Amino acid sequence: ALESLDFKTALEQFQKLVEKMIIQKTKEKSGLYTEEDDEIDYDKFYKTTRALFGSAVKDHNIQAFFRKTINNLDMPDWLEIFGCFTGEGDGLLSQSKESMVFLVSEKKQITDSVVKRKDMIKGIVKVSHLDFTITASQKGVITIFNNQVILIQTDTAWITGCDFLPQLKYVVAVTESTVVVWDYKSEENKNNCYVIKPMKNCLLCVCTVTTSDHQPKDSILMGDDKGYVYLLTITSDDFIMKQYKAEKESQFRILDSENFNILKRKLHDDWVGKVKYISALKCFGSCSSDSLRSFVLDDIKRLEDNLPVREFSVPRGVNAFTYCGKAKVIVTGG
Repeated sequence: ALESLDFKTALEQFQKLVEKMIIQKTKEKSGLYTEEDDEIDYDKFYKTTRALFGSAVKDHNIQAFFRKTINNLDMPDWLEIFGCFTGEGDGLLSQSKESMVFLVSEKKQITDSVVKRKDMIKGIVKVSHLDFTITASQKGVITIFNNQVILIQTDTAWITGCDFLPQLKYVVAVTESTVVVWDYKSEENKNNCYVIKPMKNCLLCVCTVTTSDHQPKDSILMGDDKGYVYLLTITSDDFIMKQYKAEKESQFRILDSENFNILKRKLHDDWVGKVKYISALKCFGSCSSDSLRSFVLDDIKRLEDNLPVREFSVPRGVNAFTYCGKAKVIVTGG
């Protein structure tokens, strides 16, 4: 009970700190602010937060919360950094009925040596019918985990997402400026990789369009930082033809993006955070932090024309979504 009381007191003081900082930054933007002795800069914000909550809030979370607050001068949602909950467990938790919980972002280390230090996983895909898992790290390590570990180092651009192409049986990943297609089963070269470039905007997410027609081709959905959603269809012929140019001392084979028919349509006014094809609905979904056109759900043919799409507005946008076939609902997270 004493711990809970101390936390509530600290939370009230922290709220006053944030309110004062918001007032200060609002005045600065309007040109009405005059420098004061108790001006709140990052150093003061950090020291005060650390004094109130100790080591329970990590440095990178204090930094992220400060940056988010000054860039969006609305009162923040407290659950983004911490909150209280009622527990039903045994021991001390059930006696006090309340416990401090800090909802902070944590990066878990991958102990396998194939992932470099100070790197992070940007995509994990389970390929059930082949019984392996694909991971892609930000700094370019694509790994297949099954009976053996196969890995490839991509180019210098950061990877932002990955998926598996079920018809061609390739791995696809997107970086900031390229599409990487990896033939992981190639006998002549285990690191046989094709790079489609250049892509005009920064690619942020990718997914495979899964259909039941079993044709020797795969379609890929991608989203970028300008609100565009792309549709790229590839066949095995695209990689058999000798239209690529091999870079010296590299396993990468460069394919010109101009040789591909890549459809695109602007669906959002901000970054596309996620794209997904929902086979049960025969629709694709895309989401964005755009408050006006936050979530789009429609037929993939809408990427080929300019007909209106089904779009939904959510304040502050949508960061993630998923579909439950049993309940027949789509859940979004902002």
